[in-house]
Amino acid sequence: MIVVSAISASAGIESVYTVPSEPVATIVPPLSGIVVVTACAAVVLGLLLAAVTEQWLFGLAVAIASPFVAKAYLARRINKRRKAFEEQLPEALSVIASSLSAGHTFLRSIQMLCEESQPPMSEEFERVVAETRLGGSVVDALDRMARRLDIKDLIWVVQAIRIQQHVGGKLADLLHTLADFIRAREDIRREVDVLTAEGRISAWVLTGLPVLVMVAIQVTNPDYLQPLYQGWGLFVLGVTAASVLVGFSIIRRMVQIEV
Repeated sequence: MIVVSAISASAGIESVYTVPSEPVATIVPPLSGIVVVTACAAVVLGLLLAAVTEQWLFGLAVAIASPFVAKAYLARRINKRRKAFEEQLPEALSVIASSLSAGHTFLRSIQMLCEESQPPMSEEFERVVAETRLGGSVVDALDRMARRLDIKDLIWVVQAIRIQQHVGGKLADLLHTLADFIRAREDIRREVDVLTAEGRISAWVLTGLPVLVMVAIQVTNPDYLQPLYQGWGLFVLGVTAASVLVGFSIIRRMVQIEV
């Protein structure tokens, strides 16, 4: 376990896996399993690529890149779950508001939402109901869920509900208004994703193309790239790799637009 902790800390996996308040088992598998699989994949892929290309540099590069690929995979899984929750949130608020208008209590409306909605919405709100059954406040349970998922729209909803409890008013009307507001923001997000799709694809293509071309040349004609594996060739490879990574990061920052 000491080795696993050291590997995970050096790779930066813990920073991605850790979720505010407490980990959510439905997002990612246990951290120790992730680290073991990543280490095994790094060794196997590194040895395989080194054997195919007959160059230890390729194997070393794959072994070094494997933890970062695993980190990116975990971040993608978490972001995918958050986006799925954000897409379901407006409809969930409308369902709760309709139940309140029909005369149900706030907690009963959430229970009905759990029965009718799909994961991840149903899973997260089931945890809210479970925490409430243990004696906690519904709003406090919602606040913990919002901070755990780290979704701005949900945090605003919880703050609005808390304010409504202090100043009074119809909660159903408030939730309908919030649902319309969040639905409009979600439409803008989708439009932004469509407009920036070409830039995101270009970043991956321009980054992966030099690597694939180099591996293909190494496999078909190993002697052609031999000068790059000694002396100043190693320096050229390092500068090239750094420039590709810098270009990738610049393009990614250009297409990341917060709504």
